[in-house]
Amino acid sequence: MGAYTYQALNAKGKKVKGIIEGDSERHVRTQLRAQSLKPLDVKSSSGRKSSSEKTAKSHSSFFGGPRLGYRDVSLVTRQLASLVQSGLPLDEVLQSTAKQSRKPVAKSVLLQVRARVLEGISLHQAMAEVPRVFDNLYRAMVRAGESSGFLGPVLEQLAEYTERSQETRQKLQMAMVYPVVMLVVSVCVVTVLMVKVVPQLTQLFERGKHELPGITKVLVATSNFMVDYGIFLFAGVTAIFIFIQWLLKNDARKLKWHRTVLKLPVIGSVVLLGETARYASTLGLLAHSGVPLLEALRIATQVLSNREMKLASEQVCIAVQEGGSLSRALDQAKVFPPLLVQMAASGESNGKLDEQLLYAARNQERELEFSINTAMGLLQPAIVLLLAGIVIFIVMAILLPIFAMNDMIAG
Repeated sequence: MGAYTYQALNAKGKKVKGIIEGDSERHVRTQLRAQSLKPLDVKSSSGRKSSSEKTAKSHSSFFGGPRLGYRDVSLVTRQLASLVQSGLPLDEVLQSTAKQSRKPVAKSVLLQVRARVLEGISLHQAMAEVPRVFDNLYRAMVRAGESSGFLGPVLEQLAEYTERSQETRQKLQMAMVYPVVMLVVSVCVVTVLMVKVVPQLTQLFERGKHELPGITKVLVATSNFMVDYGIFLFAGVTAIFIFIQWLLKNDARKLKWHRTVLKLPVIGSVVLLGETARYASTLGLLAHSGVPLLEALRIATQVLSNREMKLASEQVCIAVQEGGSLSRALDQAKVFPPLLVQMAASGESNGKLDEQLLYAARNQERELEFSINTAMGLLQPAIVLLLAGIVIFIVMAILLPIFAMNDMIAG
């Protein structure tokens, strides 16, 4: 039995759509007619597909395939964990979770996974067919839970990990909202002043036929440039941005850029702490779930987005594979913070590597939050001062010639 998406007309002639399980398209159409629905289109979203359906699937894969947000994945994982620990069979767990899901994408993905499980494959293998929903970390932990017989607790850990990741991401986004809004407002205000207000005042100054102060000449020249060549300026900035993106597609250039980012003040610290927290948390979670250390290191490498740190993690994998200790390999990489190295060494000595790695991850997350607050505390007043300086410059450039004209009239 597989999952099918359908479009149909109800008794009132209104088009409805949804997802339903069935043995074939004919079986699905029969079920829809039994529900007083007139089927218009029925497509399989799991199992074996016809050539046309395979073509449709290839197009879906080209555009990235189905995808769920962190919050949706966390909710689904929490529901799966609760139902698995209640003792229900896995196919019923997946079916119940699909019914509870309000999002069609989540429902379709779960029914697709259920269909593959009913065909006899394991849960982690079924999840591997939708990698953009269930990533390598997720599947590795599910595989460890299945092999150890503790799938429910492992899913609980996964849900907590996903929720923490979502919280960290939300903190970053919320911290950036205020400065980004201020920057956008600043650019808009200055652009309006330079393009609309200053040209009108310039005409007044020209009629006065008086020598303008140097600051006013700079303002007028800047205003004229923005009015005459503003479109070209915008196009140039856009072209530069696209060119930089193209340059960074080269692996060597991207590696150099990521190395530079790690050396930047404040920003480098935030990037390093964020990457390290994610890396340590992934390692600790996988180790706690029973995943072998070497495999956990390979998976943790994939969660890193900074190329310099990813390269260092790959070197750690090689060192551990050759028989070295994790703490020594981390220390030799010269990238990871000393705290992570110390916690790894402590965990290896007392046999509690997973707990020490998770402790290091929590510590790095706290430091990350502190660094973000510090960075935003510096950035926000800097933006205010910059905007105030620009506005004062414009106001002074406008007022100085007006004062000069008043003095001449009074004299």
